[in-house]
Amino acid sequence: MKLSIIVPAFNESATIKSLLERVLAVDLPKEVIVVDDGSTDTTASLVERFADRGVKLLRHAHNRGKGAAIRTGLDAMTGDVVIIQDADLEYDPNDYPAVIGPIVRGEASVVYGNRWHRGTGVSYRRYLWVGRLLTLVANLLYNARINDEPTCYKAFRTDVLKRIRLCADGFDFCPEVTAKVRRLGYRIHEVPIAYRPRSFEQGKKICWTDGLTALWVLVKLRLLPRQQLIHKP
Repeated sequence: MKLSIIVPAFNESATIKSLLERVLAVDLPKEVIVVDDGSTDTTASLVERFADRGVKLLRHAHNRGKGAAIRTGLDAMTGDVVIIQDADLEYDPNDYPAVIGPIVRGEASVVYGNRWHRGTGVSYRRYLWVGRLLTLVANLLYNARINDEPTCYKAFRTDVLKRIRLCADGFDFCPEVTAKVRRLGYRIHEVPIAYRPRSFEQGKKICWTDGLTALWVLVKLRLLPRQQLIHKP
């Protein structure tokens, strides 16, 4: 079973090389697709150095947002399973086998990596509480029964994700895909993962206003007609 790893990247020259080395070291049949989202630093040129190792680089002419970068990657992927990988070093690619394991074994179609367990850290306390609130709302509105809604490590069977009509351009990809997989009846399986949060000084980009947007998306999509959630080729 082939894994497609989509890496949305915007001005990540400080970490992209180390991240790709870690991703490539994981012993799984895989393809790696980096979507440079209009970076103004050397992110793209650093990724190009990995072309001979099979890393595919796609580029946006200007910054469009994480969700737009993910959708560009989805259009190019060829794997049976897809996972989203941020370009920083907050998440450990060594967790891929654990995250996709339930899908490979036929136990689940959607798997989230749960950061909120003993031994993991939180860069800012307010992020923890905003994340807890989003998780609570997802559980109340969609009966998601999860512990970590805004986690980056979201893995899907490819046919499931391509069935969904995705529209988000920014960080609201996370609540959008959570809402839509639940509205379409897919259970979200969770596994514990490692997490090393970075600070704003180290390049963290998400802010508290993204939390408000995510909350609105969860509420809005609960009311959307079901037929509007499905991708129509």
